[in-house]
Amino acid sequence: MNDYRKSVQINAQPQAVFEALTTTAGLSAWWTSATGSGVTGGELRFGFSAPGQCVVHVDEATPAAVHWTVTACTVEPEWDGTRPVFTLLPLDGETTELQFCHHGLTEQLDCIEACTRGWNHFIGSLRDYAETGIGSPNGTPAAETRHQRTDA
Repeated sequence: MNDYRKSVQINAQPQAVFEALTTTAGLSAWWTSATGSGVTGGELRFGFSAPGQCVVHVDEATPAAVHWTVTACTVEPEWDGTRPVFTLLPLDGETTELQFCHHGLTEQLDCIEACTRGWNHFIGSLRDYAETGIGSPNGTPAAETRHQRTDA
């Protein structure tokens, strides 16, 4: 099985990318509204424009990697038990390579096409947020355009 994977180079310091992945303000700025704690052992709750939420356990949050386990996701039930992993590789003092793998998000799942489009958009939104301070989280025009393409 091939898990969803995406790598991007981000023109930002690793610490800035780490904060975007572990603070509720950062997560809300590039993905969707977030509450909870992004530290190791914490729990994050993500809200979406569709009724429901995703809850993740933060298995690890270090400057080198952020590992989550999805414990409940009413928006996308196929995500239950999957494991999104963000690996941060410093390339130099001002650039980071982000390697993202959503373990368990495979072609066998019905949501694979919509989820692939979604993650492609939101990983780009994370890059934009880390580089410029402005992302395209859920609810923004850029994200809504992606939703319209998903529904078509």
